[in-house]
Amino acid sequence: MQRIGSFAKGVWVEAGPGARPVADAATGEVIAEAGNDMLDVAGMVAYAREIGGPALRAMDFHDRARMLKALALHLNAHKQALYDLSFTTGATLADHGFDVDGGIGTLFVFASKGRREMPEGHVLVDGAWEPLGKTGAFGGQHVYTPRLGVAFHINAFNFPVWGMLEKIAPAFLAGVPSIVKPATATAHVTELCVRLMLEAGVLPDGALQLVTGGVGDGLAVLGPQDAVTFTGSAATAGVVQGGLPRGVPFTAEQDSLNASILGPDVTVESPEFEIAVKEITREMTTKAGQKCTAIRRVMVPEPLLQPLVDRLSSQLSKVVVGDPRAEGVRMGSVVSLSQRQDVLEKAALIGREAELVCGGQEGFAPVGDAEKGAFVAPHLFVCNDPDGAEHVHGTEAFGPVSTLMPYRDLGHAIALTNRGAGSLVASLVTHSGDVAREVVQGIGAWHGRVYVNNRDSAKEATGHGAPMPHLTHGGPGRAGGGEELGGIRAVKHYMQRVAVQGSPDILTAVTGRYVSGATKTAQEGHPFQVRFGDLKIGRTLTTETREITLDDIEHFAEFTGDTFYAHMDEEAAKRNPFFPGRVAHGYLILSFAAGLFVEPNEGPVLANTGLDSLRFLKPVSPGDSIVVDLTVMDKKSRNDDYGEVRWHASVSNQNGDAVAEYELLTMVAK
Repeated sequence: MQRIGSFAKGVWVEAGPGARPVADAATGEVIAEAGNDMLDVAGMVAYAREIGGPALRAMDFHDRARMLKALALHLNAHKQALYDLSFTTGATLADHGFDVDGGIGTLFVFASKGRREMPEGHVLVDGAWEPLGKTGAFGGQHVYTPRLGVAFHINAFNFPVWGMLEKIAPAFLAGVPSIVKPATATAHVTELCVRLMLEAGVLPDGALQLVTGGVGDGLAVLGPQDAVTFTGSAATAGVVQGGLPRGVPFTAEQDSLNASILGPDVTVESPEFEIAVKEITREMTTKAGQKCTAIRRVMVPEPLLQPLVDRLSSQLSKVVVGDPRAEGVRMGSVVSLSQRQDVLEKAALIGREAELVCGGQEGFAPVGDAEKGAFVAPHLFVCNDPDGAEHVHGTEAFGPVSTLMPYRDLGHAIALTNRGAGSLVASLVTHSGDVAREVVQGIGAWHGRVYVNNRDSAKEATGHGAPMPHLTHGGPGRAGGGEELGGIRAVKHYMQRVAVQGSPDILTAVTGRYVSGATKTAQEGHPFQVRFGDLKIGRTLTTETREITLDDIEHFAEFTGDTFYAHMDEEAAKRNPFFPGRVAHGYLILSFAAGLFVEPNEGPVLANTGLDSLRFLKPVSPGDSIVVDLTVMDKKSRNDDYGEVRWHASVSNQNGDAVAEYELLTMVAK
């Protein structure tokens, strides 16, 4: 029998006093025990704060992103071991892919976003700087810095790998250590995943710890610099939050009666009808319906109700349920016998208001021992009076259970969908943009994500129940109000936004990013001849001047085909309130500016990849001259060979007035 360990203060601690049994979900055989009442959880919190936090914060954002990528690569190379063990949770091979591959993919996404969207430093800039005086000598800048505590992640049983990785990825990227507390029923899979990550050899001491079993009074030592994230039932979330000291940030992803709407434009013959059948079937059977994002309620136009019942019944009747290791099984068991009992009790409540039209336990013959294995048959209900129902809108049967409800019109469908009182996701199957707009406006306030699918997107659509790390995962109301994932938004959850005020030089020093008005450095030689590592923030090239003539303007117009009247017709240009007469093209100014600052000889600059924040500030008339100040604004490493340099370009006329500003992006060799 496996004694599932906890990883505390740098060492593994075996299960001990107070350990609870863990059974194979498909056979009922006790295979392990987890928990240790003697575990020093308070000491783990202190270890994370004193050892793990400083070690992570000593790394910059790109270091942490590379660490996440290394973890992902190591797990990817050893994921078969996670697959093999996950069969004991009742999950099929396809379910393993959702959990294991989904978690590894999340690490890869955050690693990529960290390198591409975050600075190669320790402070994350939030927005532009705000001048607070007449001359620009004093201003403010919002920045994010890591919290100085620990992130305590309490996870549900249904995703022992993905549920952990989706939380530690943004926490690590922020520079905050994590303590993971998985649900006991599947803690053995999480434990193996932690062992594999530690074997990768890239995590600093104290960055990651694991509690298998209860936490005792360990949460009582948390404070406002820490964070608690929770996934599970609303009842348990309330208990956890109620036991936290005042001021501890807490987010929950909890009960969610997710819905799907079949649009009023859909017919039985349209591709959207089959798309809906596929989505509903998949959501009922993946992980045996044990997904916080699974479809629990389906709003169907009244004429399509019976055709959808018939089509879904045909599909569900083909699903082979049983031991996930058995050949031909498409849906495994729920996670435990107690979970089976809970699902059937909740299904019975729904059955008071709805008719079971497909499936059910009566006559159910799974592949395996029907008594010892936690098998639940698909349960498809129809509620013909959704307006008068309560249980179908308020009871989450966390298994392969879904209820169809007819609606009269789109407004009725929206109202029924919102009866869920807050969900992680709602989906809409429609080919009508008008329907999509009305639904998003009608249900957006109650849902964290709205997933729309149709014939145009079906080949690439990720699925109703698949949260993507790029987008927010969470929802209001019943769903808990949390917002896990969401790209860099999720990283900011573990950081503190602070407004820093000072001079441009001070703000440049704090942020590592050039702020307009800060001291510039002029050095010999052209900056385009300087390699990435030697370019310093604030290094500036001031170019020679160039006069713009009427011949230049006319030649540019003829050459490009841009003969807009403001460039070609003096009288028409004068009637324009923005121009004194004929003026130079904005893109002529950009082209001449490039001609002034570009170094033509081969050097470290490899490519111009674009420009941001372009503004034309003042017209340039024939006879005006321009000069360019080109300043190193920011740098980000891309790989071992080159990095991205952001340059601030300021174009001025002969009077010193700014006529254009923009940010130029180049790739520069290391």
